[in-house]
Amino acid sequence: MIMIKTVTKIGNSHGIIFDSALLQLARLKPGDEVNVEVHAGGTITLTPMACGPTPEEFSGKVEDVMLRYAQTMKRLA
Repeated sequence: MIMIKTVTKIGNSHGIIFDSALLQLARLKPGDEVNVEVHAGGTITLTPMACGPTPEEFSGKVEDVMLRYAQTMKRLA
């Protein structure tokens, strides 16, 4: 799919506005981090950063494992 966008002045910077359709196609949402790579000839590539679990999600998973394997953990200790 080809889309033409215009570089716009935003405060003291410049940017390109990504409408909701473009974000949906790229599977991005506000707040997502992207890696920006500039190639020879001026081509710019945006790659979504792989995001891991939040600290709360991680803690929840650890608690779940500890509960499910409590007997095994006791024997290993």
